[in-house]
Amino acid sequence: MSLVARCQKVAIALSVMITVSGCQSTPTSLYHQVGEQAGLERLTDAFINQIGQDKVVFHYFKQTNVSHFRTGFISHMCAVLDGPCQYQGDNMVQIHTGMNISEYDFNHTVDLLIAAMNEVGISHPVQNKVLAKLAPMRRNIIKI
Repeated sequence: MSLVARCQKVAIALSVMITVSGCQSTPTSLYHQVGEQAGLERLTDAFINQIGQDKVVFHYFKQTNVSHFRTGFISHMCAVLDGPCQYQGDNMVQIHTGMNISEYDFNHTVDLLIAAMNEVGISHPVQNKVLAKLAPMRRNIIKI
């Protein structure tokens, strides 16, 4: 085998090794992309802060046990974003029954979540993927 052919084979082998090792260290799940547990905690705290300062939707959360909401939201998001968590809380229908959430208020709450994701530095492409995972739940939340 010629020296050129050997060099080409070595170059191809190195390229494959670099590609494979790059794939192994690249986060694939949304859970990893939002920063795993610590990232979900930062996001949830920012979201709670957004809600707490908002005059439009705060009334939905006024009687909420913030600690319970925080724990449940983190667990729910972890499961939805393909993290290692298994959500054990109530489903979206059970949680939102009787709240009579309007489409406007739902959309406004999504805006608050987007603001929280911006605040903690989640990129827009990842935000879009997160919202796409949450979007199917919309029909179980809006009741007016």
